Amino acid sequence: MSAKGGSAFSGKSRKILLLEKILKYLAVKALRKFEPRIVGVTGSVGKTSTKEAIYTVLASKFRVRKNEKNYNNEIGLPLSVLGLESGGGSFAKWGLALFQALGVIYLGRKKNYPEVLVLEMGADRPGDIKYLVDFIKLEVGVVTAVGISHLEFFRDKKQIAREKSALVKYLNKEGLAVLNCDDQEVRAMAKDIQAEKIFYGFSENADVQASDIFFGYEKSKDHHGGDVSKIKGISFKLSYDGAIVPVRLMRSVGRPQIYAVLAAAAVGIHFEMNLLEIAEALKNFQSPAGRLNIIDGIKNTMIIEDSYNAAPQSTLAALEVLQKIKAEQRKLAALGNILELGEDTESGHREVGRKVAEVAQVLFVVGDKARFIADEAEKAGLDKKNIFCYDSSSEAKIPIQKELQEGDVILIKGSQGARMEKISEEIMRYPEQAEKLLPRQTEEWKKE
Repeated sequence: MSAKGGSAFSGKSRKILLLEKILKYLAVKALRKFEPRIVGVTGSVGKTSTKEAIYTVLASKFRVRKNEKNYNNEIGLPLSVLGLESGGGSFAKWGLALFQALGVIYLGRKKNYPEVLVLEMGADRPGDIKYLVDFIKLEVGVVTAVGISHLEFFRDKKQIAREKSALVKYLNKEGLAVLNCDDQEVRAMAKDIQAEKIFYGFSENADVQASDIFFGYEKSKDHHGGDVSKIKGISFKLSYDGAIVPVRLMRSVGRPQIYAVLAAAAVGIHFEMNLLEIAEALKNFQSPAGRLNIIDGIKNTMIIEDSYNAAPQSTLAALEVLQKIKAEQRKLAALGNILELGEDTESGHREVGRKVAEVAQVLFVVGDKARFIADEAEKAGLDKKNIFCYDSSSEAKIPIQKELQEGDVILIKGSQGARMEKISEEIMRYPEQAEKLLPRQTEEWKKE
């Protein structure tokens, strides 16, 4: 039994269902006692970065707790409410956790409990979000984007949108829905919402808006004594209700992080923070490991490390980042399988392949499904001699290391099952920082 995976519906053992029921009961007791303000975040992409950005903003002014790890489902969210760790597969550890939960409820003091909970909410199957918001009553609901993910359990993108919309549909009139103005499906959710609404994005129709994006670079020396420009974060203007402030993200480089920051700013405004306070807090924002972070690579190269997970939508966004930044030499992409696409597996990968041909000079693909990326990239004009296919990230990492040249920029991305972080660890300049900078660095993951 763990906080990993899961759904409110079929395919679960009686023990798991009983555990969910007990945890739900205990979480409700805690929420009734401590009455925290709750912000919920969902979407097909960008949930975790958005949760982290919201946490960063609100933590500058309030006592805030966020859910850690992958505690975003029927087991993990009650644990987050209670401030407890999963018992994993140990009955003894679960017994201790439940005993500790009683201590939180009956001995805990309100002044020691978080004022605000920021909770990422995942959905593997229809009904998951509704189950969660039925007992975790949100003050603010944030929807980031709707894309084709988890299509084994959803018929199509419209059904995914309906599932995500449950987060904001059930807000009361005093609540706030924070919606991505640039995503058609998310924008359309507004018509079914009784709560107040605030839109964020790059569109001129957005209430909280980003503009004037600027990539920052710094000079460093190459091995021959020459100058090499390396990207150093991204800056933009944040505007709301006529006020404008500059924001700089030091180790982030893409629109996905800006979207996360815009959502966080919208939540901060609801919590009566001004733009200057929000911009100051965001100086401390760091994207979670594996989400479009910049890492120094060997041979004076630069890694766009985005290996936590992948969907076609997020992969295209990552390729747009690669397209826009400056490289001293070549732009390379190492892309793994994109999983859970159902009948859209081939079309989703091929869409990515077409974009790769526009952006990169060299392509490495990892996994059987990623070969559709390679095939489509070749059809779209990428030279076949610059396309390399591998069965696993372990097989790919040494050839990629050998192929890198000084001044290259490489994007690394794939679904969790592709384990693309192994490639990043192989080619990062300071592998001793892997635990801090890369996803899946626990002993449990290392064994898989």
